[in-house]
Amino acid sequence: MEFTFSKRAKNFTFALMGIGLVGLIIGMLTDHSDHAGNRIWANVLVNGFFFFAISLGALFFLALQYATEAAWGTVLKRVFEAVMGYLPIGIVVIALIMVASSLHLNHLYHWMDPDLYVKTSHHYDPLIANKGTYLNVPFFLIRTFVYLATFFIFMRSFRKRSLLEDQVGGTDLHFKNYRQGALFLVFFAVFSSTMAWDWLMSLDPHWFSTMYGWYVFSGMWVSAIITFIMIVLYLQGQGYLKQVNESHIHDLGKWMFAISFLWSYIWFFQFMLIWYSNIPEEITYFKFRIEHYNVPFFMMFAINFILPMLFLMSREAKRHRKILTIIGLVIFLGHWFDVYVLVMPATVFEEWHYGLLEIGMFLVFLGSFIYVVLNNLTKSPLVPVHHPYLDESIHHHI
Repeated sequence: MEFTFSKRAKNFTFALMGIGLVGLIIGMLTDHSDHAGNRIWANVLVNGFFFFAISLGALFFLALQYATEAAWGTVLKRVFEAVMGYLPIGIVVIALIMVASSLHLNHLYHWMDPDLYVKTSHHYDPLIANKGTYLNVPFFLIRTFVYLATFFIFMRSFRKRSLLEDQVGGTDLHFKNYRQGALFLVFFAVFSSTMAWDWLMSLDPHWFSTMYGWYVFSGMWVSAIITFIMIVLYLQGQGYLKQVNESHIHDLGKWMFAISFLWSYIWFFQFMLIWYSNIPEEITYFKFRIEHYNVPFFMMFAINFILPMLFLMSREAKRHRKILTIIGLVIFLGHWFDVYVLVMPATVFEEWHYGLLEIGMFLVFLGSFIYVVLNNLTKSPLVPVHHPYLDESIHHHI
């Protein structure tokens, strides 16, 4: 069965974007703070990275399914691919931010100021200057291009073979995806950390954490899983994906529960080890966020840790559609605030506001994301036709 993007659903996405655009414009016109320009660009980075990361998480999860030859998710593969299909737009947004930053159209990345590397300058910063071999604009842009190009090439290749498999059948294309899935995981193991260092951790160039890459990766992964759950439940509510049973929903619920705890584990130990050591150059990262961003900082941890622990522990909860929907949406927003807390303290400092600009920017990106994903679902059958594991997936029961 093929998915039809209803007029009602399209109007909903356009309404989200329209309301968001109005709020965004009002927020921009009424912001007279010293960091108004940076606040706009910082919000573009927060939302651009958040939704890019969800689509990248879908690409990772699809590659993981191929590399491990997991059969259970075959009936859900087109959902993974639809979310992954937002990646080109996410790539454009990320590229725009990084190029604009390198051209000094914004001041998100403090280390891009050339005076910091000149010893005779009053702004000379020896700590940043010593990182100049890695933190320099040309190498930064080269790395960004390599990340984005690699992700795009793998995405196109997976999608092309998936659609071709519907026509020709057999196992040749499947095993090509199997080998490519394993290869992608090798690249992703490196790039998922280094891109987090480049695009997010370098916003605070005087601070670093060896757990940072894993921390960002776990947030990306669980956000993608929640997105899958929301889409699957929506499609089933519209009468689609009848091959998806409670066991498939249960598996997605288990992933949401498990990766929420992985994220919580990394958050806690990154924070605890730095707090316990009490080294001045390390604690400054958390000290500033606790002093000036204490509400979103602790709120997002409480949401992303306590809610899954309280409401998703039981087997029944992982199969209960209303519980998954409500808790999933709240955790989804919690991880948006996670990215918000990663970016804002380093870009607008203590002059942060959560108002129409933030809400409007989020709604514009959310509406466009939903539109692209639902539109992608119309471009192929919702269930792969000739996948070798299709029958096993349809009869998946746990």
